[in-house]
Amino acid sequence: MEARERELYDVVGIGFGPSNLSLAIALEEHYGADKDNSLSAAFFEKQASLGWHRNMLLPEAKMQISFLKDLATFRNPVSRFSFISYLHSAGRLAHFVNNQDFFPTRQEFHDYLEWAETRVSDRVRYNTRVRSIRLPETADGGLVDSVRIEVDNGEGGTKLVDARNVVISTGLVPKMPVGIERTENVWHSSEFLERFRGWNHGEKKRVAVVGAGQSAAEIVRFIYDTVPDAEISVILSAYGYSIADDTPFANRIFDAAAVDDYYHGTDRSRAAFWKHHRNTNYGVADDEVIRDLFRRVYHDEVRKTPRLNFLNLSRVDRVKQVGNDTRVTVNSLLTEESYDIDVDVMICSTGYESMEPTEILGDLEPYCVRDDEGRFRVERDYRLVTTPELQCGIYLQGGTEHTHGLASSLLSNIAVRSGEIADSIADRRQAKLAG
Repeated sequence: MEARERELYDVVGIGFGPSNLSLAIALEEHYGADKDNSLSAAFFEKQASLGWHRNMLLPEAKMQISFLKDLATFRNPVSRFSFISYLHSAGRLAHFVNNQDFFPTRQEFHDYLEWAETRVSDRVRYNTRVRSIRLPETADGGLVDSVRIEVDNGEGGTKLVDARNVVISTGLVPKMPVGIERTENVWHSSEFLERFRGWNHGEKKRVAVVGAGQSAAEIVRFIYDTVPDAEISVILSAYGYSIADDTPFANRIFDAAAVDDYYHGTDRSRAAFWKHHRNTNYGVADDEVIRDLFRRVYHDEVRKTPRLNFLNLSRVDRVKQVGNDTRVTVNSLLTEESYDIDVDVMICSTGYESMEPTEILGDLEPYCVRDDEGRFRVERDYRLVTTPELQCGIYLQGGTEHTHGLASSLLSNIAVRSGEIADSIADRRQAKLAG
């Protein structure tokens, strides 16, 4: 293919979950109508359609953030892509208000994401995996103001597109307990509903759930309510579930201003963020879910039919298949002793690893500057710090907790974050044209 025939975009997004969906909306709202300054964009997503934690869309599971922290409102309160606009379009705005609930269900929020996606879907190519990012052949050691991206062409081959800016948002990676691999009977919460639908729980009713966060608690409640007579062993490294701190002052760490405080802070102040406010999001559960579970435990005690067995201050050491049983070796932090329990299924709700862009950066990785601890240096606008010869912008939506704090990859700041990236790309282009 000749260079003149190759597709060239101002912005190429790798991955199309909520973060890059929000970016597509920001580009559309701020620059789509301005023909002189419009930014061309394309997004590539390996999944067949937009999906956000589909396997955790459990009945009654709610969002842990306000409906106002949607894809656009905090950036543009009058956006036609807001959750309020979605409710109005669905004819449900009055009912939502009358429901008097600040937190929609995950199912409804996912429906909102799909509704918003239909309005920018012309920029997205699904079932398309990005194979590599490389330098253009014409670089020859000079300034590089665009890069070449190899993507699947949908016909078993690949094709190349050029980009002046790349925004990487490939999402989080499921994390399993150390030494434990996923199998037919050992699942991660990220695959829960799909696995559950194929599970013969009419005959197999012994379950172990590992983890103490929101997803773990919701899975325990769901199995308890859905599988009659299920025996559930809850393996917790803590003494019990801890409540998520969603009080007003603590929630200010998710404000856009808090990103500035974290980014420009000292090592000491950044450590304080994590020390004092980690319990706003990590390894904690909502008060409502915790109380729901305790009521079930109490009523079982009254009926003398205990179904929930809490293995507190414990961790999983080993898992192996013994005949039809999945044998879980549990180590008690209280007694330092280990013992085995046999279950039919073990579900690990043990969180996710942060996005790691090194592999996908390919040829660009040597041009990306790292700090003394080997982490990528990231500018305030989420742009990777690069050596002078790499003029193409590389932006991260995720993997920036070390520079931007707790909210760097969460929905809480998604609208503002995407707006800042869009503005950065537009402003830098304008400065280059003016210079």
